[in-house]
Amino acid sequence: MLPGWTIGHVLTHLARNAESHVRMLEAAARGEVVTQYDNQAARDTDIEAGAARPARELVRDVRSTIYALEGCWASTTAEGWAGTGLARSGVVAMTDLPFLRWREVEVHHADLGMGFSTAAWSPEYIRLELARLEMTYLSRRPMGLTTMPPEALAVPPHERLAWLLGRREIDGLEPAGVL
Repeated sequence: MLPGWTIGHVLTHLARNAESHVRMLEAAARGEVVTQYDNQAARDTDIEAGAARPARELVRDVRSTIYALEGCWASTTAEGWAGTGLARSGVVAMTDLPFLRWREVEVHHADLGMGFSTAAWSPEYIRLELARLEMTYLSRRPMGLTTMPPEALAVPPHERLAWLLGRREIDGLEPAGVL
């Protein structure tokens, strides 16, 4: 569902994203701060290089990186969780990583275009993410605009969230430009 990306691109991205979270958490446990990805070009190259692999290899990659991430979560000490890392959006608290991973999985599950849509996103994910992204959207508007546009409020919450995430258009509105 992402222009220019195949299922292989999405699965490779999910695997590299899991690895990036492990790298940040392990660094935080050592008292270091590292970037999520070395740079945008390297991230894109890694995704492109892995996208055309056979389905069995893609699935194995996603599974092994999920297991590594879950193991890292389980073994990270309080000191590691107290650390920070550098994501593409800026400084990120390690305690935010589980939510950010949840976002990656929910959003990209729909991006696969295999029968799971934004309407199937978890209601709890929609509630939490929608509140956060609506606040971000409003904080970037001119002073005085304190509510979401009526066009955005007229659509169901999962569609409004998809618009905020750049996954849907809403008639009468420009792209949200939040992420």
